[in-house]
Amino acid sequence: MVQHNPKYSAIRALAPICASHSSTGETKEMEPLQSTPAEPEATPATATAGAIPAAPSQAVSGQVTPGAPEAGSMHSAMGHAERRRHARIQSASLAVISVGGILTLMYVAKAVLVLVLTSVLLAFMLEPIVELCQKIRLPRSVGSMVAVLLMCSALYGVFYVSYNQASEFVSELPKYTVRMRSVVNRVRLSAERVRQTTRNVIPEDKADKNTVTVRQTTSWTEQITNGAVGATEALMMAAFVPFLIFFMLSWKDHVRASTVMLFDMENRQTAYVTLGLIAQMLRGFIVGNVIIGIILGVTSTIAFWILGVPYFYVIGMISGVVSLLPYLGIVLAILPPVVVSMSTLTLGTFTAIVMVVGVSHLIALNLLYPKIIGSRLQLNPLAVTLSLLFWGWLWGAMGLILAVPLTAALKIIFDHVEGLKPFGNWLGE
Repeated sequence: MVQHNPKYSAIRALAPICASHSSTGETKEMEPLQSTPAEPEATPATATAGAIPAAPSQAVSGQVTPGAPEAGSMHSAMGHAERRRHARIQSASLAVISVGGILTLMYVAKAVLVLVLTSVLLAFMLEPIVELCQKIRLPRSVGSMVAVLLMCSALYGVFYVSYNQASEFVSELPKYTVRMRSVVNRVRLSAERVRQTTRNVIPEDKADKNTVTVRQTTSWTEQITNGAVGATEALMMAAFVPFLIFFMLSWKDHVRASTVMLFDMENRQTAYVTLGLIAQMLRGFIVGNVIIGIILGVTSTIAFWILGVPYFYVIGMISGVVSLLPYLGIVLAILPPVVVSMSTLTLGTFTAIVMVVGVSHLIALNLLYPKIIGSRLQLNPLAVTLSLLFWGWLWGAMGLILAVPLTAALKIIFDHVEGLKPFGNWLGE
């Protein structure tokens, strides 16, 4: 007996349908049936259902597939842009926080930083003495000690001469009492007239009768105590200066080599060159200022001698050195000759003193500074002015003195760091 296979029965059932289609010119592929010959127990309903929906699924997939990569790439690009924007915001925020933290630290540690930087400048001033001692076969530590002792002796000599002159001036001060009182009274009357005129033009607001004004007053003992505490702290900080200078001079080579070793191997050459250029700049800045100070002091001494200013040999040097201070120097340089000439001061003498100091300051600013110091610093005038404003705001009077060398040192650092070169170009000439 012949057993019938269900698969062959399904094929015989579909044969008439295929024949009818072939007679009308249409072809119908039987790929679903031919592609799965090894599947057992396939029913006709399953075969028919698997063969018919094939074309619609291909049509749908043909419509969706071309747009899928474009949408994915668009979402990917938007994701990258968003991540870059967040990264920029994060880096800018970190930069602002870092700058704020550094400024806060510099303001809080003002006394220590000013002391260290002043010691660095003085050490560079005394370096030639140490080198001279080394040329005569003295150890560097001995040369450093000699340089520090010479500095202390010079400061003591200046203080001794200034104290004697000040004592002599104070002893002669009663001679100036009448004239000083007349000058003070004139100033007081002028201020009273200005206040009265202002009161007439802009009347004051009437205060409420029921309002009680409370003003805090400070006793003179408290003021003296605060002043004594401040002076004691200043003296204690100044006592560290000779020791700092000695160790900076005697350990110069070790400090420089150790500083260079703090950097990576590929950056050590750049760090070594940068430190060398900063040292060269500071040395040139100090030498240039000393030369300009001597020139201004000598010319001021001669001019004050001609004008008959008392103690012209001391006042001239003080006025010449003080005029080196940026912007405020011209005002401070006028005060010493005016004060000591109070007994014989006339309008002509006052005008002559102002003209001497003003002309000397202009010559130094426009002729001596560019020739002697300008080529060593390579800073534009706008950068110098902004640096004086910033460091003066941060550290006061000492900030004005340290502003120019600090800014010049920062420019050298910016010029040798790849990411900071635009800032160096902005500070330069």
